[in-house]
Amino acid sequence: MRFIPLFLLPLAAVSAFADVTLPSVVSSHMVLQRDMPVPVWGWAEAGEKVTVTFAGQTKEATAGADGKWSVKLDALPVNAAPQEMKIKGKNEVALTDILVGEVWIGSGQSNMQWDVNASMNAKEEIPAANYPNIRLFNVPLVSSPVKKDDLKASWEACSPKSVPKFSAVLYFMGRQLHKELNVPMGLIADSWGGSRIEPWTPIEGFDLVPSQQENAKKLRENGPNIEHGSGKLHGLYNAMIHPIVPFAIRGAVWYQGESNNGEGMLYLDRMKALIGGWRAVWKQGDFPFYHVQIAPFTYGGSPTALAELWEAQTESAKQIPHTGMAVINDIGNLKDIHPQNKQEAGRRLALIALAKDYGRKDLVYSGPAYASHAVEGNKVRVKFEHTGSGLVSRDGKPLSWFEVAGADGKFVTAEAAIDGKDVVVSAASVMEPKAVRFAFNQLAEPNLMNKEGLPAGSFRTK
Repeated sequence: MRFIPLFLLPLAAVSAFADVTLPSVVSSHMVLQRDMPVPVWGWAEAGEKVTVTFAGQTKEATAGADGKWSVKLDALPVNAAPQEMKIKGKNEVALTDILVGEVWIGSGQSNMQWDVNASMNAKEEIPAANYPNIRLFNVPLVSSPVKKDDLKASWEACSPKSVPKFSAVLYFMGRQLHKELNVPMGLIADSWGGSRIEPWTPIEGFDLVPSQQENAKKLRENGPNIEHGSGKLHGLYNAMIHPIVPFAIRGAVWYQGESNNGEGMLYLDRMKALIGGWRAVWKQGDFPFYHVQIAPFTYGGSPTALAELWEAQTESAKQIPHTGMAVINDIGNLKDIHPQNKQEAGRRLALIALAKDYGRKDLVYSGPAYASHAVEGNKVRVKFEHTGSGLVSRDGKPLSWFEVAGADGKFVTAEAAIDGKDVVVSAASVMEPKAVRFAFNQLAEPNLMNKEGLPAGSFRTK
């Protein structure tokens, strides 16, 4: 290609370099997060003054030497009436049909990417998806060895046309929140099937966790193009997350772990790096981060490897502030790693958000969760949190997947009976029980739940 000096280019081409431009996530039809400062950013000619006008506010910025500029709008009240935003420099950009409400990002691997069209009751769900105040932003699948400032996507109103290829879990969560809160919802789908957790993690996250700092060292020494598992070490963060930072969000939901199965408690450290890293780059404090515990499945290999990953997922919800976990061991499919009932997975995430972020203090949002245990002769009494209005067996049969072990550490199948808000566990062959475990197997689809229909999660006592 022949080089043409800048002074020989037509005037229109020269002026194009000075135009104010915006990232695709800041565009018409978007939903802005209510009740918190809202960043708006873009690019212009170095030194160019840019004003942003929206909802009676006008903010001004000057583009830096790299052409980047940013402003922060003051916290906005919820507004379901379409509004216009004007961004003015040497040119003017007008964005239309902007709502103010709640914004959530959904990320992970194939079970988060899994679309409405491939989910349960799709033929009924798609024609019914007329929610003009739910807006969808579908991030394309791209990886990059370097950080990208933008991506190719656009906001769309939720409709039978836009919803089929959108994340089912995120849509069903957002739909539930929309119905409960009656406010606009902005949903950003940002996931890639088969991906491990590491490529989604920024270097800031690896720096935070001692066991993950070697990843940060590799990135700094060898560059971000190094191979790691199923992809570049943080190539998905670079191309799919970084371009939407710092768009204001209420929180994030995560559905991933299948590709990290077998790592046990190391996955807890990886979650700490991911969540800590996202919070560091977003600069919104400890925003909510909720995840789906992956479903039972016939992976093969060690029957307890998946349970050890579940243990890490459970601990992440306990140890990391402002997190939570939806258990789905009752709606999985042992022969299909992609359970079709995404409606319930999304609803359970919405329950957590309603309880923790939207003031529904009396809401039962979790199934029974192990709290403590005590040996009583040849039996063990297990106490639970989140028992709701009572413990029950989902199918009316004796409680399943409880095991006990004596001093030899060998677990055997146990009988288990509900006693108030506790479960009493015993086995005739173990007269001096020392430990209990529950659903500690990749095939476990246990029947213990609370009367609100939420299942108990896997655990083992120490």
